[in-house]
Amino acid sequence: MAGNLAGADPKFKEIITSLDDDKIDMLAATSVLQQKATDIRNQKVNWQSYFQSQMISQEDFNFIVAFDVNDSQNKVALLRRDRTQAAQTLLNLLGHVSKDQTLQYILVLVDDMLQEDRSRVEIFHEYATLRKEPMWAPFLNLLNRQDGFITNMTSRIIAKIACWSHTPMERSDLHFYLTWLKDQLKSQYDALAALQTSDSLKGEATEHYSKNRFDEQGLSTSEISNNEYIQSVARCLQMMLRIDDYRFAFVSVDGISTLLSVLAGRVNFQVQYQLIFCLWVLTFNPLLAEKMNKFNVIPILADILSDSVKEKVTRIILAVFRNLIEKPEDAQVAKEHCISMVQSKVLKQLQILEQRKCDDEDITADVEFLSEKLHSSVQDLSSFDEYATEVKSGRLEWSPVHKSKFWRENAQRLNEKNYELLRILIHLLETSKDPLVLSVASFDIGEYVRHYPRGKHVIEQLGGKTLVMQLLGHEDPNVRYEALLAVQKLMVHNWEYLGRQLEQDTGADKGVSKGGSQVAGKA
Repeated sequence: MAGNLAGADPKFKEIITSLDDDKIDMLAATSVLQQKATDIRNQKVNWQSYFQSQMISQEDFNFIVAFDVNDSQNKVALLRRDRTQAAQTLLNLLGHVSKDQTLQYILVLVDDMLQEDRSRVEIFHEYATLRKEPMWAPFLNLLNRQDGFITNMTSRIIAKIACWSHTPMERSDLHFYLTWLKDQLKSQYDALAALQTSDSLKGEATEHYSKNRFDEQGLSTSEISNNEYIQSVARCLQMMLRIDDYRFAFVSVDGISTLLSVLAGRVNFQVQYQLIFCLWVLTFNPLLAEKMNKFNVIPILADILSDSVKEKVTRIILAVFRNLIEKPEDAQVAKEHCISMVQSKVLKQLQILEQRKCDDEDITADVEFLSEKLHSSVQDLSSFDEYATEVKSGRLEWSPVHKSKFWRENAQRLNEKNYELLRILIHLLETSKDPLVLSVASFDIGEYVRHYPRGKHVIEQLGGKTLVMQLLGHEDPNVRYEALLAVQKLMVHNWEYLGRQLEQDTGADKGVSKGGSQVAGKA
């Protein structure tokens, strides 16, 4: 599977090589799992009792006793001589032992065996082929266990076999595993968010968070006890998403949205780094790089960049941004990404980074590259491009494009692509909780109606009129004000239309029309 990484990109290969499992970064990323594994190694299993109670066969007993020793040379010789027996015994034990403590120990043995020699992942594939049995079922079944160490150590083993083997993971098994990882990531994050909310309600969060929240690896005491495996889950994703075939499967289970929903919340810098790393490896695929910002990845990462105090988080975000410009084959998409970065205030952060004069060569090179590309895009940027990018980002603000001149020149362009931008504005009215976004969206819809003759009809057809009127009762006074102005503009068109109809039907003079205009003004 090594040849299926990210093409021939040398930077990708260099960083991936530096992230082998025996590297320090991995130890930090899975420290809780590693600490527990160390404890479990010291808790030897009495295999004799399992044999005497007829819970394991003579063959399995003979092998596990010979295998479970500290003599590495003897273990290497045993695995070379009895590969089939090794797979059979280990899988039998994983499938038939019910005691959590023993299962934990067996999983550590398997993980250590693979870590010592990656080629040993083929032992399980060879056995499954020989027996014509499903390769992944014994491991995937363990993901349903209640013990957190068992499920996460199993997940770690699955990731190693899936990434290090010559045989890719089958589609249905891959879908199941990636869905499990995604759900675990979300549930671990939700538990952490609930914990932080609880801290806040107790009146302890602010002081505790600022003074004592994280240790040097970014782990808090409360997080270790309640969310100890979130970094292990992220680590498995880091491994899996290096493989191009696995990336599209992850996208198909709504993986990108999950990554971004966690990143949009408050997580420590280690988890930030790991999840942004996942986004980074995804962007090495040109098709995924083109689709990535449909999930609002640029605004979310721009927010993290502005708050980041850790160099490795800054580095990986800049690497994602660079890929979003370099990797798409469609030049228009790359341009839209540049505009989105400008809209998300990335240029300001780049200027700050330039002033810091960072020693990291990757950061310096990426800052120079991005600054050049974004400044170039600003020069070519039309006001409508800027407006479209802002609307698509969902982060509306009172930027210069929200002016009467803009609407006089561009109102009709909101009809393009089957009213794409109008539909987004209306969707924001329905879903956004941000008073600023609701205020600006209401204003824009009012201006569209004001400057496009058929605007009222279009807005009604798209369901916008009802949503604007609902905002008349919003708790925020600014939202109520802008909604009221938008409703007035909708009503003005009603009266003007009525005035024209009266003029046609009754032959009324211009005075009637003026009277209609006066009523409209009151409306």
